[in-house]
Amino acid sequence: MPAQLPSVTVVGLGPMGRAMAGTLLDHAVPVTVFNRTASRADAAVAAGARRAITAKDALDAADLVIVSLTHYRAMYDLLEPAADRLAGKVLVNLSSGTPREAERAAAWAVRHGAEFLTGGIMVPATLVGDDTAYAFYSGPREVLDRWSDTLALLARPEYVGADPGLALLWYQALLDLFMTTLVGTSHAAALMKSAGVQAETFLPYASDLLAQMPFFLDGAAEEIDRREYPDVGASLAMMAAGIDHIATTSEDAQIDSRLPVAVRDLYRRALDLGFGGHGSGSVYEAIVAPAQPARGVA
Repeated sequence: MPAQLPSVTVVGLGPMGRAMAGTLLDHAVPVTVFNRTASRADAAVAAGARRAITAKDALDAADLVIVSLTHYRAMYDLLEPAADRLAGKVLVNLSSGTPREAERAAAWAVRHGAEFLTGGIMVPATLVGDDTAYAFYSGPREVLDRWSDTLALLARPEYVGADPGLALLWYQALLDLFMTTLVGTSHAAALMKSAGVQAETFLPYASDLLAQMPFFLDGAAEEIDRREYPDVGASLAMMAAGIDHIATTSEDAQIDSRLPVAVRDLYRRALDLGFGGHGSGSVYEAIVAPAQPARGVA
C-alpha cells in the first residue's frame, strides 16, 4: 500500500482552489483550507478537509502551502499577518499575476525563510487532476522535485527554469494566444451576423480553420528563431492587403473594428521596416521593434 502523501494547505477557494482541494482529497491527501470568506470552505470541509480559521492556523497545518488567489496582492493581504510562520514552508503560488510580481513574491517568501515556486496551471478548474492537465513551474528545481508527487496529482509539472517569473511568462504567452483566438472568433462571428448569418452556421467553419493551424505554423519556430522569413506564397504585403480589407469591412458593418485595425497597424509597421517581400511571419519584426510613427505620420 503506497505511503500517504504529506499534508497540504490550500489558500484561496475560488473555482480553481476548490478543484485542487477536492482533487487532493480524492487521493487521500490530508488537506487544510483557508479562505477570506469562510463559507467558501464549506464544500471542501464537507468532503473531508480541515478548516483553518486564521492564517497562522493555515501555515502551521502543512509544510506545502498552495496559494490560488485572484492576484498576488491577495497573498500578502492573507498571509502577511502570519509571516513569522512562513519559515521552513514551501509556498506554491498558482495565482494569476505578472512575472515581475512573481519575482517580488519569491523574494518576500525567502526573506521570511520560506521556499517559493511560481506556478501557472494550464487548464480550467473542471480539468484539474485530468490526464491532460499540466502546469508550468519555475523557481528552485530541487523544491519542485521534492514535491512533484503531490503537485502531479493536480497537473503534470513542467519545469521551465529557476527565474521565478518564467512560469507566469509561459502561462501568459499561451493565454495570449488563447484569448486572442477567442476574441478573433467572436469578431468573425459578429462580422457574419452583420449579414444575418447565424453563429451556429459560421462556427463549424471556424473550427475547421483552427484545426488547420498546425499546417500554417509549420516552420514558424525556425523562422522566428533565425529571423528569416522566406516567401512561400503568402508574402507580408499580400497579408497586409487582406487585413486592410477586413478592417474596412468591419467599419462598413458598423461593428467594433479595433481588433483588425490593431493587426493592420502591425502589418503596416512591418511594411515600413522593409519586409513586404518576405513571408508573412515577418510581422514578428513589427512586434519586437521599438514603436515608430506610421508612414506619413509626423
